[in-house]
Amino acid sequence: MIAYLEPFVHGNDVESRQDNDEDDCSSLCDALELQASIDCVATGLAGKDFGGVYSLKPLAFVRPANCDDVARVVKAALRSSNLTVAARGNGHSINGQAMADRGLVMDMRSMEDHFQVLRINGTAYADVSGGALWEDVLKRCVLDFGLAPRSWTDYLGLTVGGTLSNAGVSGQAFRYGPQTSNVAELEVVTGKGDIIVCSETQNSQLFFSVLGGLGQFGIITRARVVLQPAPDKVRWIRVVYAEFDEFSRDAELLVTRQEDDSFDYVEGFVFVNSDDPSNGWPTVPFDPRQPFDPTRIPATAGSVLYCLEVALHYRNTDHPSTVDLLVNRLLGRLGFLQHLKFEMDLSYMEFLLRVKHAEEHAKANGIWDAPHPWLNLFVSKSDIAEFDRHVFKNILKGGVGGPMLIYPLMRSVWDTRTSEVVPKGEIFYIVALLRFTAYPKGPSVEKMVAQNHEIIQCCTKKGFDFKLYLPHYSSEEEWKAHFGNQWTRFFERKTSFDPLAILAPGQKIFSRIPQ
Repeated sequence: MIAYLEPFVHGNDVESRQDNDEDDCSSLCDALELQASIDCVATGLAGKDFGGVYSLKPLAFVRPANCDDVARVVKAALRSSNLTVAARGNGHSINGQAMADRGLVMDMRSMEDHFQVLRINGTAYADVSGGALWEDVLKRCVLDFGLAPRSWTDYLGLTVGGTLSNAGVSGQAFRYGPQTSNVAELEVVTGKGDIIVCSETQNSQLFFSVLGGLGQFGIITRARVVLQPAPDKVRWIRVVYAEFDEFSRDAELLVTRQEDDSFDYVEGFVFVNSDDPSNGWPTVPFDPRQPFDPTRIPATAGSVLYCLEVALHYRNTDHPSTVDLLVNRLLGRLGFLQHLKFEMDLSYMEFLLRVKHAEEHAKANGIWDAPHPWLNLFVSKSDIAEFDRHVFKNILKGGVGGPMLIYPLMRSVWDTRTSEVVPKGEIFYIVALLRFTAYPKGPSVEKMVAQNHEIIQCCTKKGFDFKLYLPHYSSEEEWKAHFGNQWTRFFERKTSFDPLAILAPGQKIFSRIPQ
C-alpha cells in the first residue's frame, strides 16, 4: 500500500503531497521539531502487530522522546486535513488496533525512562512512563523497594499505557479489580494536543474516559500505579475437574471469599481430554516429566476437561508446614479429581514472569512470530454453562492449539466510571482463546478467524450476555451494540477530548473528521 501525506500543514501553508519520499519526511520532521526521530522508510514494524492478521502501512513511524513530542505529533495531525495518530506500545494488539493507515504511528517504547516510587498519605505508588513494560516495572519495584503493583496481566511484555487503555486482567483481578482500578494519576495527551494531568479529583472526566478508553480520548504518557508489599514466594497449584459445574462452583467459591480465606490468584483453563501435546493432558503439568494419569479421569468425562489454577503468596520466613496447612485447608473445600493435582514453589517474580519463559520457548520454535487470531470475551455467569456446552464442548472440542482460559471476575471491583464495558451481574467470566497457528496439523489462519466469528455468532444467536474484551468491530452499529447504554457517554467523551477523531484509528470506532 502506498503511504502519503495528504495534505500536510507546514507553518501556515497547506501542502498536498502524494508520494512516500524523503521530501515528505523532511517536511514532517521540520514541522514537528521533535526531540526524537521520524522513520518514513522503515515503517514495516508499525504496520504489523502480534495478531499477524492485519497489515496497514503508516506514513511515518515516530519515536517521541517525551510528552511534548507526543503533543507535537497530535497537533501536526490536527493542522492537516486527514492525518490520524496511533500510539503503539509493544505491538501486542491482535486486530490492528495500534495501526494508522497512511497516518502517524508513535513508538511509545522510545519515550524517556521515567520511574519513581512515591509514598503519599501512607500509600506507595510507582510513577512510570506510559511506554514502560510491566515486566520492567515489576523488576524495579520488587528488587529495589520490595513492592509490587496489585493487579497484573498474565503476560508482562506489555506497556503500561497499553493495558490501561483496555483494562488489564489476570488471576489477581477478582480481588483488586483490573489494572484500570489501581491507578491514582495519569498524564495524558488529548486529541486536541493538550498535555493534562488527571486523577479521580483533578480533571476526573478525562481520567475515567482514558482508563479502558481504547486510546480514543488521549495517549497515556505517564501513570501513577498503586503498590503493595511484594511477597517472596508463591505456591502454584493446578487441579483437574471432569465437570464444568464443579469447576465453576469451586472457582466462584474462591473468588467470593474474604482475602484471608482464599488464594491470592485464581484462574482456570479448558483442555482436551486426550494426549494431544498442544491441547490435551500434557498441557496441565508444570514439568513435562510430571505424570498426568488419565486413568484418574472418570469414564463419564466428555471431550474436554477443566483445570483450576490457584496460587498462594508467602514469605521466606513462613515455615513450610504452615504453608502446607493453609494450602491443604483451602484445597480441602474443593471437589477436584484426586491424584490430579500439580504444584510447585517459585519466587514471586518467577511466577509473574511465567509467560516470559513460554515466550522464549515459542520464539525458539518459531511459533511466537506466527499469526495469533486470538479471541477474548467476558461472559455473564448466567450464561457461562451454556457457553461451555455450545462452545467448549462443541465448536472447540478439539482445542485451539494454545490455552483456552476461563475464570470468574467480580464486577464490584471494576470502577463503573471508566470506559470499559462488562456483562451484567456480580460474577462474570473471562474467556481467552489464545490460538497459535504454527502447532502441528493446526488449521489455517482463515479457518481460525472463521471459527472466532462462529463463536461470536453463537453467543449473539443464543442471547448470551457477553462483551468482547480487546474488542474489534468494523461498523458504528456494532460498536453501539457493544457499548449499549454507555454509547452516549462514550460518544460525548470523544467529542470533548478528540473532536476530530485523530486518535486510535485502528479501533475503527470513529472516522477522522476532515477540516
